[in-house]
Amino acid sequence: MQWLTTLGAVLAGFLLGSLPLGSYLVRFLSGKDVRHLSAHNLGVENLLRALGVRVALASFFLDLLKGFLLVLAFPTSPWAALGVFFGHLYPLPQFVRGDPPRGRGNGVLIGILAAWSGLGVPWYVVALPVILYAALVAYWGYVSLATLLALLSLLMLSLLTPSTALSLTCLGLLLLSLWRHKASVARLIEGLEPRLDDPPPVFDFDPDVIPLAFMIHPLSFEDFWQSLSFKKLKPLVSLLPETWLKALLPRLRPQVHGLIEGITLKDGRKLRVLLIGGPMLPEQIRQQPEAAVRMAIQGARLAQWQGAQVMGLGAFWSTVGNKGQAVQDAVPGIAITNGGAYTAATIKAAIPGLLKAFEREGGKLRHASAAVVGANGVVAFGIARTVASELAQLILIGKDETRLLRSAETLKRKFPDTDIQVSINIKKCAEADLVFSATSDPDPVIYPEHVKPGAWLFDLGRPADLDVSVRSVPGIHIIPGGVVKPPGEMQSNLDIHFGDGLIPACLAESMIMAAAKAYDRASLGEATKTANIEFYLEEAANLGFEVITRDQYVKEVVML
Repeated sequence: MQWLTTLGAVLAGFLLGSLPLGSYLVRFLSGKDVRHLSAHNLGVENLLRALGVRVALASFFLDLLKGFLLVLAFPTSPWAALGVFFGHLYPLPQFVRGDPPRGRGNGVLIGILAAWSGLGVPWYVVALPVILYAALVAYWGYVSLATLLALLSLLMLSLLTPSTALSLTCLGLLLLSLWRHKASVARLIEGLEPRLDDPPPVFDFDPDVIPLAFMIHPLSFEDFWQSLSFKKLKPLVSLLPETWLKALLPRLRPQVHGLIEGITLKDGRKLRVLLIGGPMLPEQIRQQPEAAVRMAIQGARLAQWQGAQVMGLGAFWSTVGNKGQAVQDAVPGIAITNGGAYTAATIKAAIPGLLKAFEREGGKLRHASAAVVGANGVVAFGIARTVASELAQLILIGKDETRLLRSAETLKRKFPDTDIQVSINIKKCAEADLVFSATSDPDPVIYPEHVKPGAWLFDLGRPADLDVSVRSVPGIHIIPGGVVKPPGEMQSNLDIHFGDGLIPACLAESMIMAAAKAYDRASLGEATKTANIEFYLEEAANLGFEVITRDQYVKEVVML
C-alpha cells in the first residue's frame, strides 16, 4: 500500500501546487493580470522589474508557504515535494486552457527545504543549497543558473543520506527545473539572458536606433541547429530519433536567437531587429494550427517584453491565426504584421521590369503563355490580375478547381482578349513561357519536368516553390519574388535564406512600419488595402529599400 500513499502525495501536491495563489495575490495588490507580463514566466524577478518590491516579495512568500505547508501535510513521503513543484511549474489550468506558465518555482523550493528541515532531513542538505543559490545570484545575477546549480548540489548532498526516496525526489526536482529553465539556458548560451538587476529589454533605447522583432522558423530540420544554443546541444540530442525531436518542437517556446544590425536608413537612423525563433517546421505550422497560433502569441509577448513595438511574422508564421489577426488580438500592446502589403508592393514594382526584360531578350508577350501557380491564394491571384492584359494565354493552377473557375471568370470579364485556362495539374506549367509561383507549400512543387526550356520563373514561395534541380533546365531565368535589399550593411548571426544582405519583403514591411511609426498600416487578415501597398512602395523608396529582381541574386535563394 506504500505506492498508494506515494501516489496520493504526488497527486495532492500537484493539484494544490496548481492553485494560482501568487497570481491572485498579485492581481489583488496591483490590479493587474500578471500572467502575460512575460512570454516565459511570471517569476519573482519579472514581478520585481515590472511591479516593484512589495508585490514581488508578497508573491514569493505565498509560493514559499505553499511548498512549506504541502510538504508538512505529508511528513512520511518526500514525493509530495515533487508533486507540488510540478503543479506549480505546470499547473492544471495550463494543460486545460493553455495558460502561460508560472514562475520557475524558487519560492516553492525554499518552502520545501524549510519543511524538510523540520522533518529531520540533515541541516547541510537543506542549508548549503540555499547558501550556494544566494551566493551565485549575488555574484552572477543569473537566477536560472543559480537555481540549477543549487538543485544539483541538493541532489549530491541527498546522496549522503540513507533515504533513496529523498535522493530520487531531489533528482526529479532537478530534472523538472532543468526543463523549465531550458529557454533561460539557451539565452545564457546566446548571451541574451538578463541578469537580475538588468532592465528586461535587449534594446538600449538609443533614440537613433529603431527596435523591432521578426518571428522566424526553421525551413528544414537542419535549420534548427543554426542558433548557437541549439548547435551546442546537437551532439547530445542528435542521438535521439529525429521523429522524437520533431514531435517535441511544438512543445517548446519561442526564444531570442539573434539580431540583425547594420541597417542604416537614408535619414541616418539605424534598425535593430530581434530574431525570435518559433521552433516549428512548415508542415507542423500547417498541420497544427492551434499550436502554431499559441506559439506565435508567445513570440509576440516575448517581443513586447524585449522592448519591440513592432513584430513581423515571417514565412509560415504569416499564415497563422487569420494571417496574424488572432496574434494581434491576443497581444494588443505590440503592432503585428504579416508583411502582405509590401510583398504585394514588391510584386507590383518587379513585374513590369520582368516583362520588359522578357521582351528585351527576345520574348513576345502578345504571343506568350504564362502559368500562375498557387492561384487560389491572394498574392498569386494578384499577379494573375497584373499580367493578364499583357499575354496571349494565362493558366491558373491551384488545388481548388471551383475557386479557380470563379477567378477565371472574373479575369475573362476584365481581359476578354486573353485566353484564360484553369488546371489543378502542376504539369500544365510545362506549356508556359513565364511561370509565377506563390504557394504556401512547405516543400517544392515545381520540378524540371514542369518547366519549359528557356522559361522565365518568378518564385515567391517561401520556402522556395522551385526544387534545386530546376536549375538544370536549359536556358531558364529564375527571378526571386519578394526579395529586398535594405540600406546600409546588414549583418546577422543567422542565415535567413535570402542571400547576402537581402531580406524578405515581409521583414522589410516590419522595418518600414517601425521606422515610420505607421502602426495602422499593419497587414492582418485576408484583405490587403491598395492604399497600404502604395504607402509601402513610396515609404520604402524614401528610406532606401530596393526591390531585387536581378537573376544573379537567385542562386543562393533557390538552392536553400
